[in-house]
Amino acid sequence: MPSILPVGDPAPADGVLPAQAAAGAAGRRFCLYVHIPFCAVRCGYCDFNTYTAKELGSGVSQDQYAGTLGTELDLAAQVLERSGVPARPLSTVFFGGGTPTLLPAEDLARILARAGGLWGLVPGAEVTTEANPDSVTPESLQLLAAAGFTRVSFGMQSAVPHVLKVLDRTHNPARVPEAVRWARDAGLKVSLDLIYGTPGESMQDWEASLEAAIACEPDHISAYALIVEDGTRLAAQIRRGQVPDIDDDDHAAKYEAADALLAAAGYGWYEVSNWARTEADRCRHNLAYWRGDDWWGAGPGAHSHVGGVRWWNVKHPLAYAGRLTAGESPAAGRETLDAETRQLEHVMLQTRIIDGLATTDLGPNGRREVAGLIAEGLIDGGQAVRGRVRLTLQGRALADAAVRRLLED
Repeated sequence: MPSILPVGDPAPADGVLPAQAAAGAAGRRFCLYVHIPFCAVRCGYCDFNTYTAKELGSGVSQDQYAGTLGTELDLAAQVLERSGVPARPLSTVFFGGGTPTLLPAEDLARILARAGGLWGLVPGAEVTTEANPDSVTPESLQLLAAAGFTRVSFGMQSAVPHVLKVLDRTHNPARVPEAVRWARDAGLKVSLDLIYGTPGESMQDWEASLEAAIACEPDHISAYALIVEDGTRLAAQIRRGQVPDIDDDDHAAKYEAADALLAAAGYGWYEVSNWARTEADRCRHNLAYWRGDDWWGAGPGAHSHVGGVRWWNVKHPLAYAGRLTAGESPAAGRETLDAETRQLEHVMLQTRIIDGLATTDLGPNGRREVAGLIAEGLIDGGQAVRGRVRLTLQGRALADAAVRRLLED
């Protein structure tokens, strides 16, 4: 969740949504994202809305955060009801950050219980928390599993010490298989997050990280290209020449290496940056984003989407808590997406996933581009014959450029 908020329309203090949000809601899944903005150390590449204790100072207490989040969840239920959006049980819940597991496991359990009490959870709901390998213990993972969590996503990033140093990651790579084993013993599914293209990372480094991740036998692996955001410490280091800049060709080569190694190990690709052992191991929460379902984002800076209405909360935890204490919505702004914007996002997101996009969902110019993209090896020709548009391996490595041409209307 990037720290820079979009520019939109003012959000009303009561948070009530436009009528568009309720239209067709009964046929859409409802999910919850919970943002925990606390980190032990701010990583040099990170542009997310996160804070260390030193950055927050004495104005925000982690001890009170679960209660503050509970207040927003109560408000969320009221806003949806007043907006005419039918109550639906939660299909997925995702705790992200930051490092959610910096909070005591009891606090995370309390937040989940509050959400379950307000909306309920569908049978077999997916409940995930992100975690750093050094922020969990066997006991904390057992407690989370007992509270209803089903999945943990560890930020492994790399298995190579010098790469972790550039990323300012503080965990010992040897801790990763240990944390995975603890999660497995607790009955939790496991995902590992990797980052490729870090300055100074060789192809051998990247392959070593992939092989180390595979050796842990997780259910799911995510591999993200490093993006250097303005304002981060890493961006300043690159600008000063302290570390080399990232390279798009290097990214593409490492993406293709990841797909080859993961496929050989039995992981099936299902979204540009994600692979899973089985269809049941795919991250249902992220699929909800890509398929345009509804979700409420709770926490400072969190983004929400219901029926083509998107809004985002104020960034700073102190301002966020202040709004809720005053009985006001923490929303800083919002936008109501028009048909053209919703179509653009539909094309961008559906072509990223294995199911692909129906060719009938493209405009005339986009449909004309399909043949050229097939000839260039960017779109799966076999699937296109069946009326679907899905990126090939090469297309996924160049995803933005390929998709942009489908949107040229």
